Amino acid sequence: MQRFMTLILFTCVLFLLFTNQGFSKSDPLAQWQPNFDPSTAKHTYLLSCVGHPAIEGVAVGYRIRDRVWQETGGQLYVDFRPLSQLGGEKDVINKLKFGAIHGMLSSSVAAANIAPRLGVVNLPFLINDFEELDRFRDTPALWEPFSTAAASSGLEVLDFTGYGSYGWATTTPVTSLEEARQVNFRIAQAPVNIDAYKIWKLKFSVLPWPDVPQALQTGVINGLDHTPIVCNISKKFTVAKYYTELNYAQGLYVHIINKRWLNSIPADVRDTLLRIIREESSEARKLTHEQQKQQIAAAKADGITFLSLNDADKATLIEGAAQLQQSWQEKVGAEYLQALRKAFPDN
Repeated sequence: MQRFMTLILFTCVLFLLFTNQGFSKSDPLAQWQPNFDPSTAKHTYLLSCVGHPAIEGVAVGYRIRDRVWQETGGQLYVDFRPLSQLGGEKDVINKLKFGAIHGMLSSSVAAANIAPRLGVVNLPFLINDFEELDRFRDTPALWEPFSTAAASSGLEVLDFTGYGSYGWATTTPVTSLEEARQVNFRIAQAPVNIDAYKIWKLKFSVLPWPDVPQALQTGVINGLDHTPIVCNISKKFTVAKYYTELNYAQGLYVHIINKRWLNSIPADVRDTLLRIIREESSEARKLTHEQQKQQIAAAKADGITFLSLNDADKATLIEGAAQLQQSWQEKVGAEYLQALRKAFPDN
């Protein structure tokens, strides 16, 4: 019996060793480790994101890191932490305000919790596609009110990247509002989304992103309000085999920084950081456009069915979106919202 128990113990130890080795080999961030020693940096910029760097709008953090290191001569290390390493977005927002974290690539839906105006891009059927998004960024009269929206919290919006166009990933096909009303959609913890789904009279559950896989697998939810890029890369299409293309909004990663920290670094280093963030964010938006095409093609090749909502029901959603924009007018500023509507009159 003693020999038998010893054998069992030895087998368990071996199993744990092999399991741990397998875990380390599957480190999702292994390929993004820096090829330099950051311990010599004079300054560190701690930058958070919930997303996976396989998404181009998230990987930008590593491209910023490497260029900043090179172009500041190793003075500034951008310590980029994706995959919620520093906590969920609401938690990170609080730490960002206090300066415990210096910057974040916040999802646009979560950014509205900082200042309602930061949720304006997620107002349905206002800024719908990649071309309109570029016009929004390149028009000072539209961009500057957005970039200064969080100033009262000691924060500044530097730029943004993205994660694609919003629609519905579902376990059953949805081509009408009647079918959509049989679905319990997971939506983000964000006021814009909550208000939209209430107006559209659709069933929804507000869930943190880490809770989504289990909820989807167990049937607690049977739909997901998100983009093809995220659904395919994060394997949500392994359960939700249908995707209704609505393109009602663009998902952004909004680059927000603590102004007190930004002003604490030398002017030349600060100017280099800001320039690189601007250049890399612009390039990442182009890459995101291409990535969405690639991920849709890959999903279709894997058997995911892409659908469209019928015209009459899409018109109903657009009508509801107009009501939502009206109700958000006071939150984002009537003149600002009117300027956006004028800039994008076809929506």
